[in-house]
Parts: sequence; C-alpha cells; structure tokens
Amino acid sequence: MTWQNLTGGTKNPKAPNIQLSRNLARKRGKEEMEAMDLDTEPQPQPEPSSNPNSLKRFGLKTSIPTNFGDDYVFQIAPKDDWTAMAVSLSTNAVKLYSPVTGQYYGECKGHSATINHISFADSSSPHVLHSCSSDGTIRLWDTRTFQQVSSFHSGSSDEIFSFSFGGSSNNLLAAGCNPQILLWDWRSDKQVACLEDSHVEDVTQVHFIPDYQNKLLSASVDGLICIFETDGDINEDDHLESVLNVGTSIGKVGFFGETYQKLWCLTHIETLSIWDWKDATETSFQDTRSLASKCWTLGDVDYFVDCHYSREAEQLWLIGGSNTGSLGYFPVTYTGTQAIGSPEAILEGGHTGVVRSVLPMSNMPGPQGQSIFGWTGGEDGRLCCWLSGGSLDTINRSWISSELVLRSPKTRVSKRHSPY
Repeated sequence: MTWQNLTGGTKNPKAPNIQLSRNLARKRGKEEMEAMDLDTEPQPQPEPSSNPNSLKRFGLKTSIPTNFGDDYVFQIAPKDDWTAMAVSLSTNAVKLYSPVTGQYYGECKGHSATINHISFADSSSPHVLHSCSSDGTIRLWDTRTFQQVSSFHSGSSDEIFSFSFGGSSNNLLAAGCNPQILLWDWRSDKQVACLEDSHVEDVTQVHFIPDYQNKLLSASVDGLICIFETDGDINEDDHLESVLNVGTSIGKVGFFGETYQKLWCLTHIETLSIWDWKDATETSFQDTRSLASKCWTLGDVDYFVDCHYSREAEQLWLIGGSNTGSLGYFPVTYTGTQAIGSPEAILEGGHTGVVRSVLPMSNMPGPQGQSIFGWTGGEDGRLCCWLSGGSLDTINRSWISSELVLRSPKTRVSKRHSPY
C-alpha cells in the first residue's frame, strides 16, 4: 500500500488564528458531535482482522524532538526529488531534514507570525521553498543557503492562510488572505487581481486544479467552495464559474481520481464530504467521527488530519487520530453504499499528543530490508519516522538521536492563547 491539517479535540494555543467565525464553527461542531454521540447506541468495538494485509501496525524507527519544550510541528512538505523535507514549527521557523536518515540540514527564519502553509517549488526550481504566514507575507527561500530570496506582501495586516502556483502559463500565484483571494504574476511581482466578493469569511484554502491549471479553487470558513477561471483579466463577474455549499467551516480540501474531478473536503467540525466539482454532486459523511470511532479499538477518533488517495488501488483513505497520538487509515467508500471501514493501517506509540501532519514516503528503502512508510509531526513537537516490513521486534523499538536535535537560540515565548 502506498500513501500520501486540521486538528480537533484539544485546545490549540498555536494554531493559525482564523478569527471568531472559526471559533464559533468549532464550538457548533462540538455541540453537534456531542448530540450525535448521545443519539447513537453503543456499538461493540470490532477486533482487528486476522488477515495481515487488512491491518498493518507500523514500527517506529526514529523520533526526533524538533525543539526543546512544547513547540508544535505544523506541516511536513517534501522536496520534489525527496532529498529533503521541510517542517514548519510554531516558532515561526522552517527546519530542513533528510527524509531518509532524519539528518538535520538547517533552518529558514524570517516570519514574525504563525506559518500556515509550506511547499517546495516544482522541478524547475528544486531548491526553492515557499511559505506563507499570518504576518501577511509569502516568502521564498533558497534551501541551499537557508536565506530568503523573494517575498510577496498582502499589502495590509491581513493573514495569508494558503497559496498555490498555476495558471495557463504557470505564471500566477494565488493566496487566501482573510476573506480575499489575491493573485500575482510572480514573474513580474505584480498583483493582477483581488477577488473580494465571493467569500465573506477567511479563505483557508486555494488550489489550482491539477490538469486544469487555468482553474482556481478557493474554500472558506463561510462554508463555500468557489471555482474560478483565471485566463484574461480576472474578475468575479466574468470568471466565477461555480459555487459549492459545504454548509460549515472548511479546513482542508484535496483532489483525487483519474482526472482529478473528485474533491474531498474536511471541515472544522470533523466531517468529510466528497464532491464532483464539475457537476457539483456531493456525498456527505456528517457523522464521520462517530463512524470512524466504531471501527477501531483505540477509543474515540478525536480529529482528522488528512486524506490520501492511491491511484493504483483507486482507494481513498481518511486519516484520523486520537488526542493521545495514535493514527488510523480508514478506507472510504463513497460510491454506492457509503461507508468508512476499519483501519487498514495503524500508527501507534510515536506521539503523545495531536498529530498535525502526515508525510507519505511510498515505502522508500530503509534499513535492514525494511521500507520507510512515512513521517508524522504533531503538537508534542516531535517528528516520527515509521517503517514497514521486517520483524516487529526490530521495528517497534524507538530511539532518539541527540545529533538530530537543535536547541532554539531564542527563548520561547510562553504566553499562550486559545483561538478555539
């Protein structure tokens, strides 16, 4: 099996601040989930299948504290050639590691507020890392020198939550900036559009659609997904093609399917919906957390981290976790009879808190004939590397290398707030 943020359950002192609307959405979501739990008859927990291909427990190879103290790992993003992975932290910095050995490479520092999204450039600029922040900037870093080489500014104190590169000529940079969508021509650093009427609350996601690079999708705390055509002089009157109404605050979306026509959507109240973005049809799992919780023996599923789609297997998995750090890969059936199945992979024993990010490694070669299943990062400030294959007695042992730890040179700010 191959595999490719959003948390709930605990109060998060360092999460991106999506203003009062997101707070209310999460509060409403908690009340809805509690109501669902009260209306649901208790169900016996199924025992793990005896078929080793249907349930895989992966061993912990390495656990790396990214900082001393209780700083968070927000996101893990891989370089195109897999020679490095970037890790965004609640210290407003991005650290670089080897995804194969865990070796620490260096740190990119310059943001003055929470880093909300990171990604590497494509193969044409392999050493460039992008990051956006609540400080209102998108910054470009040369990962060979760990220095900033360029930046884009929102022009105000607005927070930037997400960004995406695309367009018919691959010249556009889009950003979700509070309730606005900003677009630049990155070749000239010129802002070419500001779409400010389609959403009324923070835009949490923007994505140019794979295989349709002239189409831009935006998703917001207002519960709407908008799709724009971006050729020509971009404006909302002429370029807004369709609107999908999810009905609640949207946290994360992603494309899947043979032609990327399908869209999965995770909300801030821990629900999943599947859309065909071309014909606007929806499959909704409103009681998603309850459905997943009934499918494993590790207690409640408290939040969802991500989704993963395997084109080879034509299978979508929903990745859910507990507040104690366990993760499960739940297969999703969205055609015909809708269902969330028992987990086909369990990652347990690496984290002690909420997991924020999962990085797939597609079973890259590891030590002693084993494969690296992937990396995870979370609110316990740790990166965990998971192995598959080989003896469980071998791969269940965890260790920490002091050589992979770098103490932050500045004193960490201890003042906390609770945006949820």
